Amino acid sequence: MKPIPNDEDRLWEQHLFREEPDADFTLEVMRKLDGVSMENAEHGNPFTKKASKSHWMRRTGIAAAAVVILAGGAWFAFDHTSAPEQPSVNAVNHPPLPNIPVPEELKYSYFADDYKRLKPLGLVVNPNINIEDQGYTLKIENVLVDRSQIVMTLQQNAPDGSMINPVYPELGRVHITDEKGNSIASLSSPGDQTLYSSINQRFVYQLQDGIPDKVVVRGELSHLKIPGYYNSEKGEFVEPSATVDWSFQFNIDMTKAKSLAVEAPMNNTYTTPEGLKLDMTQLVRTPNGTKLDMNVSLDDELRAKVEEGWANYMDLIYHIEISETNEYRIFNGSRPSARQAKFRLRDQSGIRDGGPLKLSETWDPAFVTVDAKNIRFVLDGYTLPVKEEKSVEVDLDNMRKDMKDTSKPYTFVQFEQFGDQIVLYEFNYQSVQGSYNLPKGNVKGNSSLVLVGNGRFRNAFNGDQWVAIDSQGTEYPVEVMGIPDKPNNNEENVVNDLKLVIRGFYKEDGTKLTLKRTVVNREYRDVKWEVDLPSYTNLPWQK
Repeated sequence: MKPIPNDEDRLWEQHLFREEPDADFTLEVMRKLDGVSMENAEHGNPFTKKASKSHWMRRTGIAAAAVVILAGGAWFAFDHTSAPEQPSVNAVNHPPLPNIPVPEELKYSYFADDYKRLKPLGLVVNPNINIEDQGYTLKIENVLVDRSQIVMTLQQNAPDGSMINPVYPELGRVHITDEKGNSIASLSSPGDQTLYSSINQRFVYQLQDGIPDKVVVRGELSHLKIPGYYNSEKGEFVEPSATVDWSFQFNIDMTKAKSLAVEAPMNNTYTTPEGLKLDMTQLVRTPNGTKLDMNVSLDDELRAKVEEGWANYMDLIYHIEISETNEYRIFNGSRPSARQAKFRLRDQSGIRDGGPLKLSETWDPAFVTVDAKNIRFVLDGYTLPVKEEKSVEVDLDNMRKDMKDTSKPYTFVQFEQFGDQIVLYEFNYQSVQGSYNLPKGNVKGNSSLVLVGNGRFRNAFNGDQWVAIDSQGTEYPVEVMGIPDKPNNNEENVVNDLKLVIRGFYKEDGTKLTLKRTVVNREYRDVKWEVDLPSYTNLPWQK
């Protein structure tokens, strides 16, 4: 198991690449070192140290079932006070970008660089959508297009100029089709999960194979109810009753985008010892990134062990090696501060019919040299939510008996499972915000039980499910909260301020309960697979 590199390691990676030592030696060194955050000069100091901690929260237990339905199975969510910055490192052969003005709506994250790459090639489309109805406006300008993705930014405003979000991509009211109305794209997302800025909302659509020369973008936005919003001028929350018509349609000529791409079919297959099958199907190079398409499926034995929504949480852990330029890039899933691909797609449309999960990863050319000819993909591991129950008895009186000694924390609960360890040494009752399906008879607003301690987690965070059961058999939803430090030398995430909130369990409910984890998002490392990705003879956009 390779240690997860820190920011200082990434700075050394930059230095080593400039010195260009022996390729084999460098790749060996890079197995220990990977990346330093390098920001574009227009964004400030190019050497920017990232925060070592990220807030995280796992919503689990009975009540979280509603969250799964509404949010596509998001048991786990980061709580960021600002948009997360993607850990990155400059590509070796990164050509300078043209010095051209960038529209305001694209000056965030990596989209400014995307605009500068695509605009000179004629791959930025301005449909000039500007619709106003009852003072509510919708604007769509500067759509980014390549063979792999269409990136569309929507500006939605109330009469006072405040941002509103009545159009959500999950509602399926914006369609990318051919002229006959057949869908040819799936909703993707940026790897850093930054779908929103302060004034814009961004949709990323990944195009399917065999796209036509003419693509139709259609918004079925009639009878669109405006949600509540904050009026910045009056300083109050507004609940409007307006229903607007923001319907739109425009066409995109894809002939140039298709001509400026290199597509290479693949047929590489690997099955892990546990029964996860990974099929590489295609590598697509565009001026705006390199996309790897894969299919993921489970054999019957493994499928019986995993949670129903496994595709929401399954993550690949891998790195790529480019020996020619001494590049080494680690992509380590959904961990706090982890590096992810620029765009990611999980197409689950075929799973219900017994088909595979279609997984795509697009790497930023500012991060992975886009004209590299010899790229090796190395699988390091993967995570899956596995159904595995383990419980521990909690007796609050055990702590009370030792309350006289306050010089050190007293461990009254210890929990271990699959290498994860949780220690609880304190408890209290707190009023916790949020709407949950609490057990019958419980009153919202009372102070719920909060167990306090620390933990070391070898497995992934997202996808875990917890529940608490009192002496009468009543189940309570559990919310696990904390701030992970940087991973230790064993690649374990250490959380020193761990809190387990037992929603709806109040003082009058007693002092004894059972704490149970029913699903663990396990991390598997027993893999051995390397693939040399397809090369090319020429890149059409460089002519």
